[in-house]
Amino acid sequence: MPALPQHLDLHLIRILYLLLVEKNVSRVALKLNQPQPSISASLRKLRELTGDPLLVRGARGMVPTQHGESLLAPAKRILDETENLFVKKTPFVPQEEARVFHIAAPDYLDSQFLPNVVALLRRGSPLSRIKIHSLGPGSDYVRLLSDGDMDLVIANWDEPPEHLHMSKLFEDPIICTMRADCPYAMRTGSEDMTLSDYLSLPHVRPTQMLPGYHGVVDSYLEAQGMQRNVMVESAYFGLIPYMLTQTDLVLTTGRQFVRYYERNLPLKTFTVPVKFPAMRFYQLWHERVHQAPEHKWLRDQVSAAARTLQK
Repeated sequence: MPALPQHLDLHLIRILYLLLVEKNVSRVALKLNQPQPSISASLRKLRELTGDPLLVRGARGMVPTQHGESLLAPAKRILDETENLFVKKTPFVPQEEARVFHIAAPDYLDSQFLPNVVALLRRGSPLSRIKIHSLGPGSDYVRLLSDGDMDLVIANWDEPPEHLHMSKLFEDPIICTMRADCPYAMRTGSEDMTLSDYLSLPHVRPTQMLPGYHGVVDSYLEAQGMQRNVMVESAYFGLIPYMLTQTDLVLTTGRQFVRYYERNLPLKTFTVPVKFPAMRFYQLWHERVHQAPEHKWLRDQVSAAARTLQK
């Protein structure tokens, strides 16, 4: 077993962590803005120090060895603890400082919510940049938060991940809507939809966000032993209201989301004959930014934007 070096380079630990996460020398070089040969040399040094290949060729590129996998958590812990040790918790003066804030959110939020967030951030910290990222199938938001590639994730979950910090933003009661002049809407009152009608009508729903999980509506129905007639799935949630205007489709979603569209499109809203729990929207963040003053300020602005939504 190789002797433990007396002075272990912290930068080398960072390279080790990124190599185990990215599994690609070129991507690590880009992230660290270093030439690829330099990262390759560091990998050779790491292999000498650990006595293990760390990364080996797999069916779809490089994969960590078993020993490499075991080093991922300790390396991350060292980096986090070192950052906490030396970070200076100086006050954040939003009007004077420039930051880059990364926020991930799905497109089925209230149409005014993210614009309100952006407006508050622009007024409060005009030198800062804001990047709004999509949140869709395959988004590994837990890794994005833990790696620092994302500052906040906003969405709704039945049970948000326990190891992330969380605050509730708002609740949105579930309703359904369809084209106002379709035959069913014209002969049925807003409070008169029956359970049989609801389940048999043709529905449109968003494409699943997570493998095997179709969201709060279908999960709740399944738990009650019911299933609706889903005829269309769309990855573009914001376009679904426009699909309703040309079809006989029914959309089940939050009241906040529909409010904007029913003012501008010929839609009719119905009380759903199912006692769905309200959709609960949260903001999630990682322990690594929990105490950072600029991130506390960011979360306060998001919470303030949520409070401005109509009840």
